[in-house]
Amino acid sequence: MSETTAAAKKLTRMDLLSMAAGQIIGVGIMTMTGIAIGFTGRSVNLAYIVAGLITILSAIPQIFIGGTANFLGGQYSQIAVLSGQRLAGVYNYINLCMAFSISMYTLSFADYFLSLFPGVNVKLIGFVVLTALFGMHLLGVKQAARLQNVMCLVLALAIAAYIGFGLGSVQPGYFQNPGFTTGGPMGFLLASIYLTFAAGGATYVVNYSSEAKNPTRDIPFAIIVSTVAIVALYAVMSTIAAGVLPVEQVANQPLSVAAAAFMPRSVFTFFVVGGAMFALLTTLNFSIGMITFPAIRACNDGWLPKKLAACNKRFGTPHWILLVFYLVGLVPILVGLDLSTVANSTVILTTCIRGVIAYSAIQLPKKLPELWQKSHFYVSDTKLRVISVFTIVFAVISVVLLIVTTSPAQIVGNVVILAVCTAIALVRNKQVHLEPSYTEK
Repeated sequence: MSETTAAAKKLTRMDLLSMAAGQIIGVGIMTMTGIAIGFTGRSVNLAYIVAGLITILSAIPQIFIGGTANFLGGQYSQIAVLSGQRLAGVYNYINLCMAFSISMYTLSFADYFLSLFPGVNVKLIGFVVLTALFGMHLLGVKQAARLQNVMCLVLALAIAAYIGFGLGSVQPGYFQNPGFTTGGPMGFLLASIYLTFAAGGATYVVNYSSEAKNPTRDIPFAIIVSTVAIVALYAVMSTIAAGVLPVEQVANQPLSVAAAAFMPRSVFTFFVVGGAMFALLTTLNFSIGMITFPAIRACNDGWLPKKLAACNKRFGTPHWILLVFYLVGLVPILVGLDLSTVANSTVILTTCIRGVIAYSAIQLPKKLPELWQKSHFYVSDTKLRVISVFTIVFAVISVVLLIVTTSPAQIVGNVVILAVCTAIALVRNKQVHLEPSYTEK
């Protein structure tokens, strides 16, 4: 393959932006908005803006790292180079557990499909969707990015329909009480922190570093721009959700409750399909690559069998790793297992990774001094520590919030997964030999 052909198959800035946007826009906007309205009423739009600011501030350590060097295994390589081998091993096995979420996105899509077309075989729909998306990734990440672009376009049309029909239906006196800041300052704060889970997700685009044309510039751009743009849209959508009906009717309700009040039936159906269903598909499509590329580096380092990292000569795709993740996602669908608790049991652990990445960023001046000095995002050591410590503190607050609102079974699941992943990493550590996994650009 010539260098020109290889470059043509790399992800452009717009590809990465589409990937990041598709990861942010998930069912979170559909379900979390109503819960946030329950916390703070019609001030939910302001809570979204605060959530966006918190999300971007928390992403800065990731931007510092991603703008300093091209880490070929994404977050796995970042942790390995900056925070050490053992911690990278724990991250690797937690990342593998994320494969369970693949089946849950697929089954959720099938449930939405069933609500529109009763009597359809849910297992068949799940099988077709999962096979099609994995097949696309077998043909190359560029093909998956093109599919993401198309699905994001449908998402944009669904959101435009919601905003276009909804703005004129917002009732007067939106910023007046009763109904505004119903939970007081504490309710507004809780809503803002809670909504960071709907606004976050763009930082995972760093796991596509090895496939990007210009990762040190384009990935930070994709993280910031996608987060700002989507949060702005969310603020407008939440204004509509909280303003077309009395607060008590939309509090703790999905976005579709408000949509049904002002959308014609045909447009409402398109919103459910193009909004909720395609939001699941974009997140699923992104997640396949998100867990695949770190796994390739982990294979090369020895955490996983090296043969799994073998790539298809024609498309350059890791067919064995993709096959493993495909089977992990397919088995629960075919046998009808309910893995929602298992899939959600990594939520707290993945939130903890934000703190680990922030800790890794603090190590930049010591571990990569020359590259850090040349980084476009270079700041003084004091500023680096202050920003990173903020992210660590916010990660702790987010974990506490999750513990308070998460079921005991899921808390136990997080503890068990962490214990098992740590044990395997410690046992496997002696057989691991980290290879250089970053380049300057």
